[in-house]
Amino acid sequence: MEFIKTTEQDSKYNHLEKQSTLELLTNINKEDQNVAFAVEKAIPQIKKLTDKIVLKLKKGGRLFYMGAGTSGRLGILDASECPPTFGVSHDLVVGLIAGGDIAIRKAVEFAEDDKNLGWKDLQKHAINDKDIVVGVAASGTTPYVISALEKCNEHSIATGCITCNVKSPISKVATYPIEVLVGPEFVTGSSRMKAGTAQKLVLNMLSTSVMIQLGKVKGNKMVDMKLSNEKLVNRGVKMLIQELDINQKEAHQLLQKYGSVRNAIKNF
Repeated sequence: MEFIKTTEQDSKYNHLEKQSTLELLTNINKEDQNVAFAVEKAIPQIKKLTDKIVLKLKKGGRLFYMGAGTSGRLGILDASECPPTFGVSHDLVVGLIAGGDIAIRKAVEFAEDDKNLGWKDLQKHAINDKDIVVGVAASGTTPYVISALEKCNEHSIATGCITCNVKSPISKVATYPIEVLVGPEFVTGSSRMKAGTAQKLVLNMLSTSVMIQLGKVKGNKMVDMKLSNEKLVNRGVKMLIQELDINQKEAHQLLQKYGSVRNAIKNF
């Protein structure tokens, strides 16, 4: 199949500046409704990558997300939420963005076009063949990511990708590609919209499924979550009341003593 960059194709909507607020919101929402169905079609690909990530992490490896711009920020967001949600270390899931941490808030000119930068960023983390690297690129053409995945392949490091075009350059490089075809954006080329939403959904699916299979969830509860604020402490207390059939005071004391819901349950 010939590579067609659908993320850059002309929007089916025109004269957006003439639409009312209600028309704009309705049409954006109409386009967004197609995203979940596009992700559903990619579930077989998502499963293959998820299974590989679980295998790697169970053997002591790490998961790396790599991207530029919106894609890079989404990877960092998912990685940063794993420690507080599932109680894992900060170096188990790592998000990297072209241009470094400053690029999380501000665009760094031409960083995504540097073919050497991605591999250098991975080497700073002592990347090795126990790990797995997932490139996140809506277009599937980002040099920063593609070149890094090529280097990973050369060093027998497992690779995956999340992209919103079919048969893109990144899909040809990644061993475990995920292709979510969301079609042209509401604003032509603005891949922070449907493509960004699709990538966020897939990242949620990947990390959540992986962490569940690593034993970080009991029943349907986040028993390893870090109790970093009052809301999470209260949530932990409710979990213990439900699980152990104790009162609120006892649950709070157990949580203070053992530091996590899992440990409190185990030592009750």
